[in-house]
Amino acid sequence: MTLFNQIPGIQVGHAQNLTAATGCTVVLTPAGAVCGVDQRGGAPGTREISLLQPMHLVEKVNAVLLAGGSAFGLAAADGVMRWLEEHHIGLDVIVARVPIVPAAVLFDLTIGRSDIRPDAAMGYEACQNAVNETSGLSTGSVGAGTGATVGKIIGPQAAMKAGIGAAVIEVRPNLFVGALIAVNCFGDVIDPQSGQILAGARKLPDGGFANTMQVMKQTTGAYIRPGNTVIGLVATNAPLSKETANKVAQMAHNGLARTVRPAHTMFDGDTLFALSTGTGQLGDVNLIGAFAAEAVAQAVVDAVQQATSLAGVPALRDLIAKV
Repeated sequence: MTLFNQIPGIQVGHAQNLTAATGCTVVLTPAGAVCGVDQRGGAPGTREISLLQPMHLVEKVNAVLLAGGSAFGLAAADGVMRWLEEHHIGLDVIVARVPIVPAAVLFDLTIGRSDIRPDAAMGYEACQNAVNETSGLSTGSVGAGTGATVGKIIGPQAAMKAGIGAAVIEVRPNLFVGALIAVNCFGDVIDPQSGQILAGARKLPDGGFANTMQVMKQTTGAYIRPGNTVIGLVATNAPLSKETANKVAQMAHNGLARTVRPAHTMFDGDTLFALSTGTGQLGDVNLIGAFAAEAVAQAVVDAVQQATSLAGVPALRDLIAKV
């Protein structure tokens, strides 16, 4: 459990279908939060991210959705919008309140059932779970990380299970920076302290890691492996503008570079949001961005350490138990 509620003004909820091996995660900001985004990699699936750029009208968002299901999973945002509208939360346009819900999806259709994806009902359920969650945030193979896997270069039969991970750092008293990351990368997940592979493409049938970087060097021709993308967000209670929130989102990707090898490939649509509730003390954007990258790195490691085997795909904890 991660106490993501250390960051006031943020509520997180998961919903998932374990049989289908997919799910979604909603981050609610009922009072609104400044939001930026940085999208890297060649295969993104997103919704409402253009409005997060500076010079655009909308200043705050009401929720962020992370979901599996590839582009189909964007439908879960309809349920988030319905829940927010029922609670009178959204941008006041006089004749209605329009909830602002940016979203990003990952590709998990190669695990479980490809014909069942996050939908409006699941998005609505995640919102209800967010407001009812009091004991802390579960991580691992839940929510948007339910169908997440890593290490795809040899094919899905050699991949490992990952999930969604979280970390919160108290940078100073009453100044928090956290990260929530669904890890579904083409490459391997690396321990940034030791440089060793924690989870990734496995050597079959002997065991051990194939090392994606080494396989790439030795492979001639194309190796198209669908089923990837790391999505997530960093959040802080430090006040940020849209410009500085976008910079923090950009800097946060350094955490992926430290823990995913390789990151930001043409097979990944890596997308990170940055949220600011503005309820804490001032923090220099360089400080917030630096610790956002550190929180992302910790959250990526948490995602693979807390993951559990699902749909025949083994997780790190199960492989360790067999040693």
